[in-house]
Amino acid sequence: MTKMLSNNTEFQEALNLHQTGNLAGASTIYNRILEEQPDHLDTISLLGTLNLQAGNFDAACVLLKKSTELKPDNAIAHCNLGSALHASGRFNDAIYSYKSAIELKPDYVEAYYNLGNTLQICNQFDEATAVYKLAIDLKPDDADIHNNLGNALRKSGKFTEALNSYKNASELKPHNSDIHCNVGAVYQKLGNLDEAILNYKSSISLSPNNAQAHNNLGTALKKQRRLDEAEISYNRAIELCHDYAEAHNNLGITLESLNKLDKAITSYSMAITINPHYAEAHYNCGNALNKQKKIDEALICFTRATAIKPDYAEAHNLLGATLEEQGKLEEAAASYNRAIELKPDYVDAQLNKAFILLLKGNYKDGWQGYEWRLHTKNYVHRTFQQPMWNGSCLKGKTILIHTEQGIGDNIQFVRYLPMVQAQGGRVIFECLPELVNLLRHCAGIDKIITKSPSGISSEQFDVHVPLLSLPGLFNSTLDSIPSDVPYISVDPALIDQWHLRLSDDHKYRVGIVWAGNPDHAKDKRRSCSLSDFATLAGTQEISFYCLQKGPASVEADRWSGMEKIIRLDSELTDFTDTAAVIANLDLVISVDTSVAHLAGAIGKPVWTLLPFVPDWRWLLERDDSPWYPSMRLFRQTTMHDWNGVFKQVQKSLIDNLELRTKEEIA
Repeated sequence: MTKMLSNNTEFQEALNLHQTGNLAGASTIYNRILEEQPDHLDTISLLGTLNLQAGNFDAACVLLKKSTELKPDNAIAHCNLGSALHASGRFNDAIYSYKSAIELKPDYVEAYYNLGNTLQICNQFDEATAVYKLAIDLKPDDADIHNNLGNALRKSGKFTEALNSYKNASELKPHNSDIHCNVGAVYQKLGNLDEAILNYKSSISLSPNNAQAHNNLGTALKKQRRLDEAEISYNRAIELCHDYAEAHNNLGITLESLNKLDKAITSYSMAITINPHYAEAHYNCGNALNKQKKIDEALICFTRATAIKPDYAEAHNLLGATLEEQGKLEEAAASYNRAIELKPDYVDAQLNKAFILLLKGNYKDGWQGYEWRLHTKNYVHRTFQQPMWNGSCLKGKTILIHTEQGIGDNIQFVRYLPMVQAQGGRVIFECLPELVNLLRHCAGIDKIITKSPSGISSEQFDVHVPLLSLPGLFNSTLDSIPSDVPYISVDPALIDQWHLRLSDDHKYRVGIVWAGNPDHAKDKRRSCSLSDFATLAGTQEISFYCLQKGPASVEADRWSGMEKIIRLDSELTDFTDTAAVIANLDLVISVDTSVAHLAGAIGKPVWTLLPFVPDWRWLLERDDSPWYPSMRLFRQTTMHDWNGVFKQVQKSLIDNLELRTKEEIA
């Protein structure tokens, strides 16, 4: 009897220590009691709970499991065991324990709540939703349950229902910062960014140190392109929580959008340092490194992203793009195929795969894949009621062929218009405004119109087709490309005008272009600089004419060797002028631009300078083009090495001059 009294006294002492937060002292006495009475149920239960509080989850699981074995009908013990199992990552066992508690005590709100939380972690959102609703039926005034019901609904994509749950929670706890943050998150999912921002700011006003609210506010601001404000919000989130990997990653995305690539990479790297398994941060870092032409480093990032997250289709796609830039086409194709396996309707991967097929000369499969371009986010879709032409006979019909993509693409593919006309129909060609005068008398066109800004056409027609779908419809192969030149005619009067303008120059006349459209995704890869032409400018027998238009023409204003180049760019007001000038030159040397296409289309000798991995139309390992008989291709042999290209060009120019001299003597 005395011993029992001693144990009761010890038990009460331990309980008092436990309740006042002295876990170490309470644990010592609980363990001493269990040495004397190993099956003392209350002590086992409380010591298990204490270990759960102290983070000793394995020990808690053992003790609480024993508690349920000693008293199987104790619902609280089953619920506590569920909490210990949840904390130790044994979620399925935790679910079983919570359900056991509910069977014993059907009105056990805490067990329902905990079960819902564990089901959410297991991504069983519908089951979690049902459980939370049962808990709310039992305790409708519990804001936390309404809030977590909102979380489950949001994660299952039921945003309107989630919003209602969060609002219920907010009515019960109007000053809860986290709930306002969740309301903002749902508004953001619903596309109502103004309301999202309002709620994030309310969350922050209630709790200025709520790092998640600052992070989410940054994301909403970023979506509104308020990038400077977004940057401030992300930085504040990071100040409050230095190891907030998501905020570092989001800051990186914002800095990248602001073209602060070095800082963006630093932010991504910080996110990766905090969480080395953060696949999205590796992916984003690779993307930024790619923009800096740090291809090898980017490759490491994309490889790491796919290793961490093997089903990351976007990372496989950019891994493929990086491998392609290195000239590793087989490996690139494998990466594109893997992305497509994961997401069969992944437009970018499908189109990238098509580009490799076309680059390798597999036009049969390439043209088919090239139709994926019609589904890209940047493609301007036309809402014609008339059907798209499938290549069938056009006798008695009118076809609208509508323009797409860039000027060079249009110049290259108008060669197919006579083939369309030969199908027996009337051809209306919708043209880019810049090319109307040039193509007005082009063969195969019955009527030429200008593309309207709205994309709506008032013309009457029976069928339509995008211009760049024509090669596929005609099953063009390398051997069957319509390559007769010239297929674009130049106004004879303009040719004569420019002949008079250049008549005093008896040297070898060479037009030069060093840069393309800066908005083109691969412009940095395909463009060089005017200074790269410096090795050619010293040749006395040659007159160099600047045909460069657009932003890059300013290079001519500040280049020290510009006195050796004759500037015509300010006089070229239309492509008809450019064509007439080219007709009066001996040669055009250009990077991959519309001028190269124009020179080829009018049959003028043109040397096109290509990057290590060129655009698909220039194929591989050849110095001629099946598209333009008068074109010669000069290729980089290593990435970014224009110096080597210009050495080839210089040698060929000298050879041309020697040949010209011999012909003049003869």
